[in-house]
Amino acid sequence: MLMLLLATGCDRRADDGPVDVEVIGGPATLVDASRHLPGPASRVLAGAVAQGLVSFDAAGQIEPGIAERWTVIDNGTSYIFRLRDAHWQDGRPVTAGQVVAALRHQVAQGSRNPLTPFLSAVEEIVEMTPEVIEVRLSRPRPDLLKLFAQPELAIMTVQGSGSGPYRPVTARARQGVLLRLARDVTATDDDGVKTVPSDDVRLRVDRPAIAILRFVRHQVDLVGGGTIADWPLLTAAGLAPATIRIDPAAGLFGLAIENREGFLGDAANRDALSAAMDRQALSTIAGGVPLAAQVLPESLDSAAAPAMPAWIDDPIDVRRALARSRVAAWLAARPATAAGSDAGVTLRLALPAGPGGTVLWGQLAATLLAVGITPVRVAIDAPADLRLVDAVAPYDSARWYLATACRPCGADAQARLEEARAAPSVTARAEALARADQAVAADVPFIPLLRPLRWSLVALRLNQWQGNARAWHPLNHLRDGPI
Repeated sequence: MLMLLLATGCDRRADDGPVDVEVIGGPATLVDASRHLPGPASRVLAGAVAQGLVSFDAAGQIEPGIAERWTVIDNGTSYIFRLRDAHWQDGRPVTAGQVVAALRHQVAQGSRNPLTPFLSAVEEIVEMTPEVIEVRLSRPRPDLLKLFAQPELAIMTVQGSGSGPYRPVTARARQGVLLRLARDVTATDDDGVKTVPSDDVRLRVDRPAIAILRFVRHQVDLVGGGTIADWPLLTAAGLAPATIRIDPAAGLFGLAIENREGFLGDAANRDALSAAMDRQALSTIAGGVPLAAQVLPESLDSAAAPAMPAWIDDPIDVRRALARSRVAAWLAARPATAAGSDAGVTLRLALPAGPGGTVLWGQLAATLLAVGITPVRVAIDAPADLRLVDAVAPYDSARWYLATACRPCGADAQARLEEARAAPSVTARAEALARADQAVAADVPFIPLLRPLRWSLVALRLNQWQGNARAWHPLNHLRDGPI
């Protein structure tokens, strides 16, 4: 059916209309990100109609947001932000008091904001003048600006109103949300220049097959939010290679060990299972993204190189032989009276739906069967022994990688992570992170496989689109001209 529809593609769309953006994922809703865990579409919408103190540009670098400039003092424990002249959607000016209240709510313990656990160093947020706020830290955090640039920390009112760069004009179920640059909310801008269609962005959300179909038929300019779950669909679409863009995304892609009982209760068994994985085959089905055998991609802010597994240079057949021997030894050592002692090892794998999830399942199941383990596929949110983690890092810190990999960790690894979190200086933190990395590597709470796959379909007229480590593409940085 998909191929028949693709064959009916129409001519290339004109370059003078709104930019049409299709996001793969759930519905886009205007909500306070601290009270709702946003999906891909909601993150894009939040980043369009609201902004944080700072924002990301097309290359994933920091640029001004609500704050026009900032200063870091007191050895990195005080960030002072001067706010620009910003306005809410109804035209009211944004005040320092409102920004302070919104940020306090987002970083408060108990907030559902997914970034809150990484903001524990924020000690106080105060209004210094009507245009200046200060964020005071209990310990230095050089990576704080990258967190503040995330759409989860965009400043919104309780009613969900933001300060741009876009304003929602219309929202219809099938046509999506029409967005217009904040300066073009009225018929003319400050210089009396009339609004033109190319100032607008139309944001829609749909299933991956429909989004790809619309791109092939030149009905949309950008499809974003693609992951490994949807990747095989691109093969059937016959797309021009130049339109398929893959981000050099930093983050984690692997299996979290959620059940630490039975065979997975022994760290040596968990390590042998990790050793048995054919990462090269997995990379082949995931667009050639880099392999990962260790949690940290590089040193980052750790004082040491990443902790590598002892088997890293062994051939795959040697590693699988080790895993088979571990399975056999564990089965032989079980008490004869143990419930189900006549059965083998069975592990439940929680994987995403979609064709990519099925291809991934085939590779992982083959590995488990090859070492004597019976795999069972379950839904991504179902109870499981191994669960796929596919996450882009919001900032470049070893703590994010190690904490995200610990789902859960042993007591020693958790203690080392807490030491790193509470370290009083940058040097002490780096040394603590190195110890935490070693402890996590010894505990093996996570089986790294690859770096995350994030893909987009990009029309040639979006000449400012750039791949970046955050896999984040602001709608106001897609093309030359008004937007």
